[in-house]
Amino acid sequence: MLPQLRFRVEASRGRRYPEPEHPYRDAFQRDRDRIVHARAFRRLENKTQVFSPGISDHFRNRLTHTLEVSQIARTVASVLALDEDLTEALALAHDIGHPPFAHAGEAELDRQMQRFGEHFDHNIQALRTVESLEQRYPRFPGLNLTFEVREGIVKHSRDFDPGEIPSLDEYLAGLRPPLEAQLIDLADEIAYNAADLDDAH
Repeated sequence: MLPQLRFRVEASRGRRYPEPEHPYRDAFQRDRDRIVHARAFRRLENKTQVFSPGISDHFRNRLTHTLEVSQIARTVASVLALDEDLTEALALAHDIGHPPFAHAGEAELDRQMQRFGEHFDHNIQALRTVESLEQRYPRFPGLNLTFEVREGIVKHSRDFDPGEIPSLDEYLAGLRPPLEAQLIDLADEIAYNAADLDDAH
């Protein structure tokens, strides 16, 4: 039954700014490659996962964690006959909006922004990063990722109802994302639970 639930690349809602198709990479493969070549992806190397890098170079950072999530997620997608390229793109982007100091840093940024009536959420920051902060292409802002990858970025670890976050209503608020996006949160938990114990040991 699961292969029937695989998200088909040809069913994609496309990109915000239309582009010609690539001769040998499909849309999700291109998304994956754009994420890997993004500055925000490279910056994950200097962001702490749990243990700070000054103690030892054996500890994982946010980039090595992301690579482990990607490997786990792609394996699970393969076993379930889901789209591996969509899954990999989502896994590689899942923490691209994280600030330094992991979830403690996110909580403190959110606390500081509440003083001004705003909030900080790493998923929304990830979407902002891929939609506007990355400036790699002269014809459009951001990375111009497919709708499905952008939707998965904001929904991989939470659901939201229409009107709950008005700026995200275009991402099918109230509906679950494709299974490929839903498995990212589980792969993330597997990766960090095992890795945190490993690093602590």
